[in-house]
Amino acid sequence: MRGGGGARALGQWGEDQVAERLQAQGWRIVARNFRCRMGEIDLIAEDGRYLAFVEVKLRKDGSYGAACEAVTLSKQRKLRLTAESYLLHRTTELQPRFDVAEVYAPQGVRTEQPDIYYIENAF
Repeated sequence: MRGGGGARALGQWGEDQVAERLQAQGWRIVARNFRCRMGEIDLIAEDGRYLAFVEVKLRKDGSYGAACEAVTLSKQRKLRLTAESYLLHRTTELQPRFDVAEVYAPQGVRTEQPDIYYIENAF
């Protein structure tokens, strides 16, 4: 892999972990890495009641603070604008919300059971 491929692969692995957890809980993943000029949303999932826009943050550990702290007010604004763009072209009766998933993986992709903390209605 060239450039930031390693970090991107690790991020994708973290998103996969969260997607699998959500699917095991009955959620359906409707989009991954949705992009528009406003930004990107890692996962968009629905469960029949909510349409969750999920930001996934992966860290080896919490030594530099909680992973969710990386979802700054500026990042939240970009996520809201990106979600608005997504919703402009789709009809849904589901209640939208913004969730954050923290993934802690001390051995990176070799972590057998990463710790995942899922924050509903994070902002």
